Amino acid sequence: MKEELLFCPLGGSGEIGMNMNLFAYGKPDNQKWIMVDIGVTFADDSVPGIDLIYPDPGFIIEKKDDLLGIVLTHAHEDHIGAIAHIWPQIKCKIFSTPFTAVLIKEKFKEKRIDIGNNLKIVDLNGTVNLNPFKIEFITLTHSILEPNGLRIETPAGVILHTGDWKVDPNPLIGGKINSDRLKEIGKEGVLAMICDSTNVFSIGKSGSELDVRKSLLKIMLRLKKRIIVTSFASNVARMETVFDCAKKTGRQISLVGRSMHRIYKAAKQCGYLKDVIEPIDSRDAKNISREKIVYLCTGSQGEPMGAMMRISSYVHPDVYIEKDDTVIFSSKIIPGNERKLYKLHNQLVKDGIEVISEESEFVHVSGHPNREDLKDMYNWVKPQCVIPVHGEHRHMIEHINFAKEMQVPYPVQVENGDIVKIYPGNKPEVYDKAPSGRLYVDGNISVEEDSQSIKERKNLSSNGYMEVTILITPKGNIHKRPILSFKGLPIIEEEEFIYGLEEKIESTAKTFSLNSKKQEHNLIDALKIACRKYSKEKTGKKPFTNINIVKI
Repeated sequence: MKEELLFCPLGGSGEIGMNMNLFAYGKPDNQKWIMVDIGVTFADDSVPGIDLIYPDPGFIIEKKDDLLGIVLTHAHEDHIGAIAHIWPQIKCKIFSTPFTAVLIKEKFKEKRIDIGNNLKIVDLNGTVNLNPFKIEFITLTHSILEPNGLRIETPAGVILHTGDWKVDPNPLIGGKINSDRLKEIGKEGVLAMICDSTNVFSIGKSGSELDVRKSLLKIMLRLKKRIIVTSFASNVARMETVFDCAKKTGRQISLVGRSMHRIYKAAKQCGYLKDVIEPIDSRDAKNISREKIVYLCTGSQGEPMGAMMRISSYVHPDVYIEKDDTVIFSSKIIPGNERKLYKLHNQLVKDGIEVISEESEFVHVSGHPNREDLKDMYNWVKPQCVIPVHGEHRHMIEHINFAKEMQVPYPVQVENGDIVKIYPGNKPEVYDKAPSGRLYVDGNISVEEDSQSIKERKNLSSNGYMEVTILITPKGNIHKRPILSFKGLPIIEEEEFIYGLEEKIESTAKTFSLNSKKQEHNLIDALKIACRKYSKEKTGKKPFTNINIVKI
């Protein structure tokens, strides 16, 4: 049997979010694995009560004895957010650059998980030897500190895993993209490139942070009252930009939101943000005139608990907003968030507050490669095979077409769970399927997407709740009237509804003799059906129904 080089995404292919990628090398009966990134995605309103979703790691957990380590490209939540949920099941080494390591430590600290000496900090542009994999970190540019591509060397050849990236000639904070090293890697030969697909439909270049800084300064110079800027907390370059603009406009700055404080602290700890003005506490900022303060806050996507939403709802304890103030949304609207964000924008405008977003002025650049950026990467690396990831199906199929235009011999389309044999063979191709899926963080517990708790909550959220308690005498008869309770049902005439429901319960119960447990269970089932049917007739809703039988 020949050694094989395999690639398998468990998350992040066919979707933007919860990235988790596996690489394997060895004979089929003795393969060693590495994991690249271990991220989450955020749930929408279709899954009530759920905030985080992450890939089902069952496939690699079965192989944990052969898992050599987790290698992290950067610190965005869709690349590191699942680590505290999954690591306790695999307990392998973790490798990251310093800034990512600081945030990782915090995640484990919050969960009270002791990782011992399993977190290994890698220098920028450093290497890690996990035989048979030799991994080199390549500094790229993105919308967070210390983004890395990975040169993964194996006995079969070299893979370049780009992670998230763009070509920013002026990132302002952190290093520029290491194009010289990427060109060298291209000359050495690249068997396959695993590449970001997020902005494949966007023409031109993605733009520079320096240009955003210049534009934001012009905007803030003309504003006369209170300024609130909301952005992704993880975008430290944007954070530094707002600090810089505050200083140049003669304003103080205050950070609002837990994530904003956390990222600021982590960046300072790693030696960044050295020359910015000192932020003031939001409680003290209340005493500064409107013309002399800038707030930088979380909640750029209209998150219900984000600082921006609380400020706009006038419930934030420290930050007040009023007519003629300005809110700058210095971020991209993530697909799916349009409705709640436009609602937020409309409310602010209605209250006499100016709203500035990427739709009206130049206040944001993406952290992902547009087509010209992609063209640069392809020309530098010259891969034999390209496997698009980090995109919805429409992005990845367009990326396949783009790769063909760039004369890549073997573009390979994948989805979560596909196992690609990169080597050996005439060409790389999907040859097998690994089990894949999603796990939902439900409270403090991870559950499968078809779990009973989620099914019940969906039912409750759309149909309401009904509870019926029946008191049974020692002789097996119903004692007086049933006790009824219901929530979320569109009832107009409550007395009429209750009277009809009582009649339905009584007529159903009369057909049962309650002298055995089996008969009780049968009555419960019959009452559930009868009550839901009655509710459907009267309200159009079939509520989640709970039946209690109490013997007195």
